[in-house]
Amino acid sequence: MKYHVIYDGNCHLCVTFTQLLEQFDRGKIFDYIPMQNEATLKQFEITTDDCQMGMILIDAEQPEKKWQGSNAAEEIVRILPMGEVFINIYRNLPGIKFIGDRAYEQIRDNRYNWFGKRNSTYSSAYRFGCHREDNCEIN
Repeated sequence: MKYHVIYDGNCHLCVTFTQLLEQFDRGKIFDYIPMQNEATLKQFEITTDDCQMGMILIDAEQPEKKWQGSNAAEEIVRILPMGEVFINIYRNLPGIKFIGDRAYEQIRDNRYNWFGKRNSTYSSAYRFGCHREDNCEIN
């Protein structure tokens, strides 16, 4: 794993995004930490309040290197195969990044009202600390 994705494990939209990324990546590039896992967040000096500002992406080899919110989403897409092409186009279209950032903020702030809240926190099969060959159980 090269990157850790911190997501809201109680948000239907966030979990759907995480599951799509899991299906595409199969744990090769990313592992996942729900923002509800406070013990793991402490390892990265991240609080649940920090998580309220949006998803977080951490470079596993350089943990001081972090992206948050729409920047994290963009970096995730950039890292994926052929993703850099799409992100470069997105970032170079006048005004689109600004609109994307504002849209992300609105979705982040209204995610439970618009998409609903899960009854239980989703834990990924590719969660932080669980390697593919370990055949970890999902909690």
